[in-house]
Amino acid sequence: MRILYVEDNEELRETIGMLMETEGQTVVSCASAEEALELDAQQAFDVLVSDVSLPGMSGTDLARQLLAQRPERWVVLCSGYELGTYPHAWGPHVRTLIKPFELDELESLLTTVRHAVARSPA
Repeated sequence: MRILYVEDNEELRETIGMLMETEGQTVVSCASAEEALELDAQQAFDVLVSDVSLPGMSGTDLARQLLAQRPERWVVLCSGYELGTYPHAWGPHVRTLIKPFELDELESLLTTVRHAVARSPA
């Protein structure tokens, strides 16, 4: 499973990116939504894990744009505030995590996503 992780905080990006790397999961990290779009254009990712508050384009705008290209893609939006139910209206594969989140919350969510990706037709 290929994960694109977008976080503008360098320390968080390095730490969380490294912790998401497990057998069967490849993580590519970047600092902006614009960079994420370039990376995804080269080879589409299965999962987007993104901070909501980014410099330039927001994580929510990034998620909407990537979902428009591939609605079956999984998205995890990370935010310091409650996003309500509107991200779920974008499709069945959108989830949210409230910062600061526990690592086991992220791991559990990615395990669920990994199983779903493995079951879906390529």
